[in-house]
Amino acid sequence: MSETKNETLVLRTVHTGLTVSSLDTALEFWCGVLGFELLARRVIGDGPYVENIVGVKGANLHIAVLNTPDGHKIELLEYLAPADRQIIKPRSCDVGSAHITFAVSDIDEMLRRVEAAGWNRLGEPQSVADGPHAGDHVAYVRGPEGHTIEFFGRSPSANA
Repeated sequence: MSETKNETLVLRTVHTGLTVSSLDTALEFWCGVLGFELLARRVIGDGPYVENIVGVKGANLHIAVLNTPDGHKIELLEYLAPADRQIIKPRSCDVGSAHITFAVSDIDEMLRRVEAAGWNRLGEPQSVADGPHAGDHVAYVRGPEGHTIEFFGRSPSANA
């Protein structure tokens, strides 16, 4: 190991990328259900440039870039090739599984919306007892293609 200072080289988060089977279907959920803004939709294409970035021989892809309410970017990627793509649905405990977390104003309503769009709860919302999210409820949902989202938010029905 070299003798270097432990400098932080990471400057900021640029975006979160999620591979989807269909940009059109994904945009219905991410924009239509979650309310994110479509900023750009592009054909990236194929060739050595793309193959070297993503590490997949024969990769050919299209992307859509979305903006969340707080300015975080979500990049949706639809690979048109190679033909042997797979949908992987890891459990939360499986190594390599990832999730993205959103704060919401009404977790009950958000869960109703995402369930109506075909996403499933992974359990019942739980109340956070202490810390910065005390009083919030938290729940994981998983989409039809295996993506996991965590929601943090108030539950109006719990306060009634």
